[in-house]
Amino acid sequence: MATPSPPARPPLFRAAQIPNLICVLRMVLVWPIVDALLTGRYALALILVAVAGLSDGLDGYLAKRFDWRSRLGGLLDPLADKLLLVSTFLTLAYTSLAPLWLAAVVVIRDVVIVSGGLIYQAVVAPVRPEPSRASKLNTAAQLFFICAVIANRGFGLPPDEVLIPSGAAVLVTSTVSGLDYVVRWSGRAIRSQR
Repeated sequence: MATPSPPARPPLFRAAQIPNLICVLRMVLVWPIVDALLTGRYALALILVAVAGLSDGLDGYLAKRFDWRSRLGGLLDPLADKLLLVSTFLTLAYTSLAPLWLAAVVVIRDVVIVSGGLIYQAVVAPVRPEPSRASKLNTAAQLFFICAVIANRGFGLPPDEVLIPSGAAVLVTSTVSGLDYVVRWSGRAIRSQR
């Protein structure tokens, strides 16, 4: 009589996990970025922020291109973005490289979005994270501003004249994308009650 073979174990690693691993890498980069900014190592900070920014685009591309989307990835990606951007803006404000009010706008926007998502999840239905175009534009504006500020401090380029309009872009896109989330989720909540 033949001995039955043991059940197959799932592989420890699947290619579909790559976007999630990239998100985790982005989260791991947060402390080295903060530390580099606090210690004035602007070249290192700029490289790490650039890698983190590129990783944001890469994980999204891979998830869509190869259909490697997952619920975990849908949660990890915005979490990694918020952790990276909020931590970096707070550090830039702490080191007087960016105005405190601008960091406050970034933080308040994210607090509103996360709080709204939690309330929606608790009261209405499970949240399906889906970044809007306004949110993607906001992330790009924030990353550009961060890189411009660090490069300006470390290398004198771009000139100061670039920082003001790029900071204004962060202000506008943060406000518009935050309001966009509030309007969309409020609309969904109202429709679900009908």
